[in-house]
Amino acid sequence: MDMLGLVIQLASGAIGGNFAGSVLKNMSLGTLGNTLAGLVGGGLGSQILESALGSAKLAADAGIDPGQVIAQIAGGGVGGGVLMMLMGLLKQSFAK
Repeated sequence: MDMLGLVIQLASGAIGGNFAGSVLKNMSLGTLGNTLAGLVGGGLGSQILESALGSAKLAADAGIDPGQVIAQIAGGGVGGGVLMMLMGLLKQSFAK
């Protein structure tokens, strides 16, 4: 995995986690919690998406592939949001 791809995945995961927290107020973990859950979910979500799609690594001299960047953003954002929601559900179930 290249460093730029990892940064894109983590950043979009953090944004996805905070977006999900702002939409689902009752599941929100707070800004820091949403960001941390989003970071982890972003990295995991992108890896799962890459495995499912079977995307091949590009040669180093091929440059940046826009399709791969979009897949990293989508995987990171969705993964971050989903993990934040799962953590919010766990928090609610333990609070009862």
